[in-house]
Amino acid sequence: MSLVLIWTLLEWVIRLVMIPVVLRRRFQPSTALAWLSLISFFPPGGLVIYFLIGANHLGRRRFRKYSKVIIAKRTDARLAGRKPHITQPNIGAPYLPVVIQASRISGMPIIGGNSVSLMTGYEQAINWLVEDIDSAQKHVHLLYYIFSDDKTGQLVGDALVRAARRGVRCRVLADATGSRPLFARRGLGAKLKAEGVEVHPVLPVSPFQRPLVRIDLRNHRKLAVIDCRTAHAGSQNIIDTDYDCPGGPDTIDLVGRFRGPIVAQLQSVFLEDWEFETGKPLEGEDLMPEMTVAGETHAQVVATGPSNEIEGQALPRVLLAAFNAAQKRIIITTPYLVPDEPMLFALTMAAERGVEVTLVVPRSSDHALVTAAARSHFETLLESGVRIFLHRRGMLHSKTATVDDAVALLGSSNLDMRSFYLNFELNVLLYGPEVTAQLSDEQMRYVAESERIDLAMWRRRPALQRFADSAAALLSPLL
Repeated sequence: MSLVLIWTLLEWVIRLVMIPVVLRRRFQPSTALAWLSLISFFPPGGLVIYFLIGANHLGRRRFRKYSKVIIAKRTDARLAGRKPHITQPNIGAPYLPVVIQASRISGMPIIGGNSVSLMTGYEQAINWLVEDIDSAQKHVHLLYYIFSDDKTGQLVGDALVRAARRGVRCRVLADATGSRPLFARRGLGAKLKAEGVEVHPVLPVSPFQRPLVRIDLRNHRKLAVIDCRTAHAGSQNIIDTDYDCPGGPDTIDLVGRFRGPIVAQLQSVFLEDWEFETGKPLEGEDLMPEMTVAGETHAQVVATGPSNEIEGQALPRVLLAAFNAAQKRIIITTPYLVPDEPMLFALTMAAERGVEVTLVVPRSSDHALVTAAARSHFETLLESGVRIFLHRRGMLHSKTATVDDAVALLGSSNLDMRSFYLNFELNVLLYGPEVTAQLSDEQMRYVAESERIDLAMWRRRPALQRFADSAAALLSPLL
């Protein structure tokens, strides 16, 4: 039997065997079709890629462990101390589906009595974080996708060392892939451990992982909790503004500094991830003290992750409910825009019924394939009346959404498939006209720094670019 025949038979065996394998997964139809197409056109390579990143879950052992941790942490007993602050925001009947979806799916109730300050400058956010660490008296909890061993990382690391030396319990969780330099043998992590700071990698990649467990599922959250009194959450990592690329564009982020009962929900997210990664639950009254009112903002944490029965598809459902409820305007800022079909339909339908829909994305991003896939959707969005702006100053990394004067979202999630269904993400929903106006003011500042795309000009872009964008769109369910 010739090698050509053997190779041909092997390709057909791969194609036929992988059909039931892919169909048994709980993929969306578009994702399943993308995988089958890739394997059909390129069987050996498609098979390898599928085994590396094909599964959209953590594996059975990790799935059971994480679900157990979530259920244990979000019980009525743990919520008892926060019950006086549980409330229903008065935002109007059209937006009640948002409240219902968020409350039912997220596992966290809506909490009143909070204050939020938006930190718009990159250095400002780092300086405030350092100041809060320097004022810590009991504990400092950090959870970041990227904690770099650079100038910014050293600045935060020095603050942790100072806190640890005065007796503050400092704990750091950082994604094993995003923060790889932190865990180098002589990196910043080793220095922090030597000073008494507890440092642990999140989702370490091991060659001995169970087969068909996706190795690129990452913890994309950005969170700092100090004494369970103050918390920072948003889109900014702990890394220099040029992302350790000298001469590269400055990154533009947005971080919320939270006070009030909502901090207990953010603390719960850290405690859940800590127990999941270390196997050691953290207990103590100082971790969940009685919460006091700090303002008038209603807020709610929406923490999402892959293949978790409680978290599930919380964020896409909440966003769909919000976009479908919009009466006047929707403003979204995101560095990566690769929506699935339901999200695309929600945005175009909103624009077609007269809602002013505004999308702000970077002129260019650090992921060429994702950028091309995003461009493939622009014409459909523009034809429906969606306004698309290309941000010209730096690398826009802020992940925000506002709907009318009712609902706002601030956090770590992009408007793409990876954030919706793969990564562990952390977002905060904010309710009410004052806080929504505060966030939309920042969004409009981004709009002022941007150039609006004209539909007629967009249609005249080179044919080669149109072809490349369309080709990238075929892979968008896998991005």
